[in-house]
Amino acid sequence: MYMRIHETREGRIIAACDKELIGKVLEEKNICLDLDKYRSFYVGKPVSAAELKTGLGNFFSANLVGKNAVSVALRSGFAQKTDVIYINATPYIQIYKI
Repeated sequence: MYMRIHETREGRIIAACDKELIGKVLEEKNICLDLDKYRSFYVGKPVSAAELKTGLGNFFSANLVGKNAVSVALRSGFAQKTDVIYINATPYIQIYKI
């Protein structure tokens, strides 16, 4: 999977996406996630599950797409199954620390 860290005034944004999803457009009902047009938001360095877990240790918000990326957040306690939405059977989650 890929992880990209965006440093903003509000805080650190962690974006992670399973590699095989980059370049795809996920659409269902009124939801559209364009992983082609916005590939630069997600594509950073290739990371392992352990590296993503470490990245999630310090963030303001996180956008995670795909089974691998989302499962790291679930297994690490950053989110719960009820927080996950599915777009064409692909898990997607946004997490905010407030």
